[in-house]
Formats: sequence, C-alpha cells, structure tokens
Amino acid sequence: MTTALLVIDFQQGLVSVDPLPGSATMVTANINVLIQRAREAGAPVVFIQHEDDELVHGEPAWEIAGDLRVEPQDHRVGKRTPDSFLNTELGSILERHGVKHVVVCGYASEFCVDTTVRRAAANGYAVTLAADAHTTHDKQHASAVMIREHHNQTLSNIRSFGPRIAAVPAETIAFGA
Repeated sequence: MTTALLVIDFQQGLVSVDPLPGSATMVTANINVLIQRAREAGAPVVFIQHEDDELVHGEPAWEIAGDLRVEPQDHRVGKRTPDSFLNTELGSILERHGVKHVVVCGYASEFCVDTTVRRAAANGYAVTLAADAHTTHDKQHASAVMIREHHNQTLSNIRSFGPRIAAVPAETIAFGA
C-alpha cells in the first residue's frame, strides 16, 4: 500500500509565534523524523499551507516553519479552508502516486488536522494520525495537550467511514512496503 505524509499548516505565522503551540519542540522533532522516514521509503511528502488575509502566499508568515526540512521534490498544496482536499490538488497528487494510506501531522489539531483526517477517511484512505506530531495553541477551555489527546482518542474511535483511523506515536510509523 502506497503511503504519503501530509504535513498540515506547519507555517511560520502559526507555529513560530509567541506563545509557541503546545509541545512545539517535541512535535517539530517528530514531524522531522516522519519526513526523513517518508523520504527514505520514497513516499510522497506533501506540505499543506493555509492561505488567508494573515497567511498571504509568499509572505514570511505563510512559509513553512524554518525547523522543518523542505526539499524540492516535496509537494506543496495551498488551501483556504480547514479541509486540505477542498478545492485543492491534494487528491490529484495522491492519485498520481497511487496513495491508499496517509499519515497526518501538523497544526492545528482541532481544525485543519481533524478536518483533513476525517475527509481523508471519507475519501477512502486509510489514515494514521501521528499522535505526538500534531499540536495547537492552548485555548481558554483546554490546553493544547488536552486538545491533542482528545483528537487522538476521538478520531481513532470513528468506525463509520469504512477505512480505519489509527492514532499512534510517530516512532512506530513506517512508510516502507
């Protein structure tokens, strides 16, 4: 089964700000491990970048966070909603590569990560959520750690899409056949 890595919205204007998102150092390190493993296995790496009035295409805030290693062969997908598939070329990229399974990581757990995981499963992809490689900022009602854990538990318990959603630690994720 061909697998792709989706790195969602890990952009300067979202994750390189004060205060930093929850567990930012750990999440960044885990995303870099996933990127390296994906490349070593020849799996597509797709950086998804949100665009809006504050994250303007080409401006510093829109750029991928400097701690991530982007390479020329990586794909970039711009989006304007929490759904990385809606009105984007993501589905076409995955189809061209014969992808049947996606590994999802990035920012923000409760918005773009959650929506993309659900949409991927609804589109028939097996989904692995890197349980310790997505984050958000603390909210008034819950800390970033609580939000991440909530989504790990909630998403991995959805059965109605057909394809399974698994939330597992980054260290256990392999991209090889």
